[in-house]
Amino acid sequence: MNKLKIAMCQMEVVDSKEENLKKVEVMIDESKNKGADIVVLPEMFICPYQNEKFIEYCESQDNSPTLKVISKIAKNLDIHIIAGSIPEMLIDKNGDRKIYNSSFFFDNNGKLLGFHRKLHLFDIDIKDKIYFKESDTLSAGSEITVIDSKLGRFGIAICFDIRFPELSAIMTLKRAEILIFPGAFNLTTGPLHWRLLLRARAVDNQVFTVGISQALNENQSYHAYGHSLVVNPLGEVVAEASSREELLIAEIDLDEIAIVREELPVIKNKRDDLYQLKF
Repeated sequence: MNKLKIAMCQMEVVDSKEENLKKVEVMIDESKNKGADIVVLPEMFICPYQNEKFIEYCESQDNSPTLKVISKIAKNLDIHIIAGSIPEMLIDKNGDRKIYNSSFFFDNNGKLLGFHRKLHLFDIDIKDKIYFKESDTLSAGSEITVIDSKLGRFGIAICFDIRFPELSAIMTLKRAEILIFPGAFNLTTGPLHWRLLLRARAVDNQVFTVGISQALNENQSYHAYGHSLVVNPLGEVVAEASSREELLIAEIDLDEIAIVREELPVIKNKRDDLYQLKF
């Protein structure tokens, strides 16, 4: 058996980096006490999901107080951590300042294994319901992210990235066993699509999918849907949270991937003579 326990910290994010990091430490400590091997944090776990806050809270990867805290926690508690996402500031070769929506993966020694910059920016306008335009402040990443660890091979993408099935398919072709999606779906699109998309990506690619959301905070202008969940390679929901703050822990067995692919040989029967993904 090739089992691991995944903890999802569905936290209520507030307008204080210090308070959010205190909460992160408490929830990760509880995760370790409950036997988790890896902890996943939500999208923008240090700041409210607002464009002006992305500017206010952004940090450079090379000198990030937040990432130093996460690295220290990972090492002290001997636990892997996927730090959902933070607004990452970068000065490019032309001297221009850019901000990315970026996720960071630390091993249990506090070493940074890799990072993902959100590829598809969340620019939507649903009449009379929700308007948001990440591109007002954020830049899009340009790399597909699959990271090896002692626990397995993880594909990492962020929130809106899940809507593009080609991305998940490519991560699977790159041998990802678990697709991780830190997110912050809202109360309009969340009930419609969050669960559906995570199940679809799991079924499409016969892998585990994990979606980790911020909790609903009605005091913020942006209302996250919550409902963090884990889906197995058959598309079954293994565990699901409510909309409120919650620590969700699920045990998965990576050996299920090979079993499902043998019993239902979708991957094996793809017609490369007729269609292919190029990357």
